[in-house]
Amino acid sequence: MTDVHLRDQWDRLPLSVTQWLLDNPGCLILPRTLSAEISVATKEATNDDPHGETTLCQQDIDFIRMKSREAETEEPGPHYRFFDSVQP
Repeated sequence: MTDVHLRDQWDRLPLSVTQWLLDNPGCLILPRTLSAEISVATKEATNDDPHGETTLCQQDIDFIRMKSREAETEEPGPHYRFFDSVQP
């Protein structure tokens, strides 16, 4: 389990980390690269396993799933372009 609760630290996390978490809301164990980035951003160590991975607590899992659902319902950004192709 993490010593750092992601819900409390969400705004401090790098965009690359939050985007990865939103893209992978079912992940229960964070890869060591993400664990390291979270530790650097929060200035707190995560409770890592021997391989450097971090197991998320249930509150963090629920929070990430909630944020992922919220992100799905948002309107696309101004740079989003939809391409529709039709074969002749």
